[in-house]
Amino acid sequence: MKGVSDQEIIESVKKGNHSDYAILIDRYKNKAFSMLTRMLKNRMEAEEVLQDCFLKAFKGLNNFKGDSKFSTWFYKIVYNSALSRLSVQKRKTEMEMSSVQDHFNLASEYDYNLTEQKDLSLYIKEMVDKLPTNYASVISMFYLENLSCEEIGDVMGTSVNNVKVMLHRSRSALKDIMIKNNYSEELL
Repeated sequence: MKGVSDQEIIESVKKGNHSDYAILIDRYKNKAFSMLTRMLKNRMEAEEVLQDCFLKAFKGLNNFKGDSKFSTWFYKIVYNSALSRLSVQKRKTEMEMSSVQDHFNLASEYDYNLTEQKDLSLYIKEMVDKLPTNYASVISMFYLENLSCEEIGDVMGTSVNNVKVMLHRSRSALKDIMIKNNYSEELL
């Protein structure tokens, strides 16, 4: 059903053909799952949040006016849902940490050597995963989901200029991680 537009599918679903919503799910599940996995850094949580996102989008289809593309509207739901989940996780972690007096050295997370067998794309994904959530999201949406700066701005609720600044900072942070850990040679 590649010839059918998102808008046509949405109109069909609004008319009562609810099974057509599966077409939208098939179109966007992989990219949305990828974004959620990068943000949440947990596949099971990403699956759970993705299901919630598709349910929210389905329930909100009547409110979708078509001012933007469905993908942009849906990715905004995904992004905001991930931020909400991260906020809950952060509060939970802070509560757990307040009861624990020991401090752990998190630097050891970066103290491993890459083997020659690692695939370059896997290596880059690992480096992106080490970025702060907003930076990883911007990199993921721009390079992996091929969203424009305007679309990313819509998803994140920010201006195009802020997206460009975040994209620049994300690249710089990624470069710093690679240099700090002597990984730059792996890419040459």
